Amino acid sequence: MTTTLLTFLLYTGLVAFYATWKLRSDNLNTQDGYFLGGRSLTGIVIAGSLLLTNISTEHLVGMNGSAYRNGAIIIAWEVTSALALIIGALYFAPKYLKMGLTTIPEFLEKRFDGLTRTLVAFLLIISFVATLLPIVLYTGALNIEAIFEISDLLNVTQREGIWVTILVVGIIGAIYAIFGGLKMVAYTDTINGFGLLVAGLLVPILALLSIGDGNPLEGLSMVFENSPEKFNVISKEPGVGEGARTAILPFEVLFTGLMINQIYFWTMHQSIIQRVLGAVNLKEAQKGLLFTGLLKVFVPVIIVLPGLIGFYYYGESLYDNPDSVYPLLVKKVLPLWLTGFFVAVMMGAIFSTFNSTLNSAATVFSLGIFKRYFQKNASEKRLVKIGKWTSAILAIVAISIAPYVANAPEGLYQLLQQLNGIFFVPIASVIVAGFLFPKVSATGAKVGLLFGLLFYVVMDYVFAVNLHFVHIWGIEFVLNIVVMHLVSFWAPKGDKFIIQDAGILDLEPWKYAKAFSLFLVIVTLLFYLVLGNV
Repeated sequence: MTTTLLTFLLYTGLVAFYATWKLRSDNLNTQDGYFLGGRSLTGIVIAGSLLLTNISTEHLVGMNGSAYRNGAIIIAWEVTSALALIIGALYFAPKYLKMGLTTIPEFLEKRFDGLTRTLVAFLLIISFVATLLPIVLYTGALNIEAIFEISDLLNVTQREGIWVTILVVGIIGAIYAIFGGLKMVAYTDTINGFGLLVAGLLVPILALLSIGDGNPLEGLSMVFENSPEKFNVISKEPGVGEGARTAILPFEVLFTGLMINQIYFWTMHQSIIQRVLGAVNLKEAQKGLLFTGLLKVFVPVIIVLPGLIGFYYYGESLYDNPDSVYPLLVKKVLPLWLTGFFVAVMMGAIFSTFNSTLNSAATVFSLGIFKRYFQKNASEKRLVKIGKWTSAILAIVAISIAPYVANAPEGLYQLLQQLNGIFFVPIASVIVAGFLFPKVSATGAKVGLLFGLLFYVVMDYVFAVNLHFVHIWGIEFVLNIVVMHLVSFWAPKGDKFIIQDAGILDLEPWKYAKAFSLFLVIVTLLFYLVLGNV
């Protein structure tokens, strides 16, 4: 345990020292300096930060748990991300950077009106604190408890051990976000992202070496032969009718609501796109998005394969508790001296998502709500202070909610996606309408936003229709667009919206962006062609 603790402290200290040293000459009291990292982020930093913001313990624990139970069909959440990142790099990033945006709701005010911006800002903050933050904290605590056995060290129950871990991780994560701003998050993400790739790859590699008596390919062959059906990435589950509500990811949802969710998350979600808004120029923003697409295509080796290996080891014995598979596998295959490093990387992954989300919520509240409704002439220093207080309050709320997300019936990752649908699709439909449908008015946007919220809740929770929730996303998106057009017919918009160049950044695109995008499309298709008939 001493060795584990020592390696944990050494790596965590290294990350903190590196980020603090990099920030030694930065001014974090300005709006751009605190919320956007001084608009100085490069492609590598953006990609590392995006990966770690996205890949946290809800993926390592939740997706591996789902892969253990349901097979590789869960891979769709990852590989299709590359397609959305292409759209972000080629279409959305040039427009966002041309306008010089700080937040996505800011675009909605330019395109529609201030109330639309405020409604979306509130929804974003609620979605952060009610869904993402608590699940990230809980899954992180679950993993750390399973590996470090905090409850035994403190001589308390496992539930109390998880509570303590949530509290400690939440407080440390909040300190990072409050005092370092986006640039601190981005720098720690870069080094932790590298650590996550190394540590994440070690788990399946060491497991396969053990299974194959020193030959990882032989080990992979044995895992495959044990349950070849688990490797099939095309689900035969029903998306409509009996069994659709409990299905994990029917194949046909890839063509309805899944891509809408992916496009929203990777091109419109504030905690993700904030890195792009902080890019030094368009070229680096596009590099960051497309490099992230490459990483996402290969990340299933870390967040899906270990779950399949877990099935080889444990069979069906953990079907009622799939979220325990990954922590157990880590304890089984990692040598003791590496455990501390792994937990430090896990903490980094938790901090990244937690910090990023807090920073995004603070940005949205400070610039979109506080400055608009409470103090229009607030100085940049005052806005940064409000952002810090917002982060602190939301962190306390998230820490309080986190322990209650346990025992999700279909696994924690599935729970996160279902809850996200309440907020993501209505916001996505309004943003898409803002760019693609010039006839949609501010009134139409607000009605469409509220209609979408009610539609999803009524269909999925009140009437509990026999449709997979991702299909409901697809139907909701189309209906939202229709509703917005119908309302806009009766309440037409005013002057035509034209994107104005704010003149803040160099907008020359990366010359290899389209070629790299084509490569990502081919790799994504190959996944389904090769693994779709296993």
